[in-house]
Amino acid sequence: MALSRRREPRAINYWPGFVDALSTLLMAIMFLLSVFVTAQFLLGREISGKDEVLNRLNSQINELTQLLALEKSGKQDLEDSLANLQASLSQSEGERSRLQALLDRGAGSAEVADEKIGRLGSELENERQVSARAMSQIELLNQQIAALRSQIAAIEGALQASEAKDEASQAKISDLGRRLNVALAQRVQELNRYRSDFFGRLREILSDRENIRIVGDRFVFQSEVLFPSGGNELNPEGQAEMTKLAAAILDLAREIPAEINWVLRVDGHTDDVQLSGIGRFRDNWELSSARATSVVKFLISKGVPADRLVAAGFGEYQPIAPSDTQEARAQNRRIELKLTEK
Repeated sequence: MALSRRREPRAINYWPGFVDALSTLLMAIMFLLSVFVTAQFLLGREISGKDEVLNRLNSQINELTQLLALEKSGKQDLEDSLANLQASLSQSEGERSRLQALLDRGAGSAEVADEKIGRLGSELENERQVSARAMSQIELLNQQIAALRSQIAAIEGALQASEAKDEASQAKISDLGRRLNVALAQRVQELNRYRSDFFGRLREILSDRENIRIVGDRFVFQSEVLFPSGGNELNPEGQAEMTKLAAAILDLAREIPAEINWVLRVDGHTDDVQLSGIGRFRDNWELSSARATSVVKFLISKGVPADRLVAAGFGEYQPIAPSDTQEARAQNRRIELKLTEK
């Protein structure tokens, strides 16, 4: 029956083992705490001992510093004393040397006096020689001054003669100026006569057209006769008029004497209407200058000497009709010709 009965399993009890392990752990922790406390105690004692040693060393260093300062002070005092002694020794040696020199001079005073007498005699002789040389130099200077005075007198005479010549030259210059003024007046009169003849011929050649007229001392062409609106190229009608003008200039050039330095000035003028600035010309200055230059170049192509022609542009700044009407603007758009001197 016992063999046939099954054996029941027994429950395992872990608690005694856990209690043993916990006891062992607590003992180990207590041991470690004991070791730590002991180490802290020993370390504190060691640090306290080192602080005391350090304090003793600092106190010793302070004492040594004070002793060193005292030693330095004593050394400085000794050095000052030594310097004073050396100065006193130097003064004593100087005084000794002075006394020895006085003694030596007292012993050889007679010899020194003789030497002084001889030296003074030689100096006196040198002074006499210097005085003699100075007297000779003074005599030479007096001679040179006399020569300079004679030269000054000669220069004054020459200056007076030059002033007399200058007065005569001034009189001649005045006379020449008067003659020149007379000659210039005659030239102006001759040029005015040729200008009148030139304008008369132009009036005959151009047949007194309405757009071509004389204003003062100028012959005036309206721009519409010569150029298209806003352009500087001579139109066919303008070329025909300028051809007649070139013929008149060439006829006049053969009659004017060579000594009269005449020139025909061509002035370009516009109205006060501003250009857009996007065309060929940016403003009226350029347009007026280009038109005057075109007239001059055309006259040159017809045989008129280039050195007898001048081109100038005035823009809208020389109007002859100050109002702002269409008629006034038309009058201001013009080419002027003036016969004048260079």
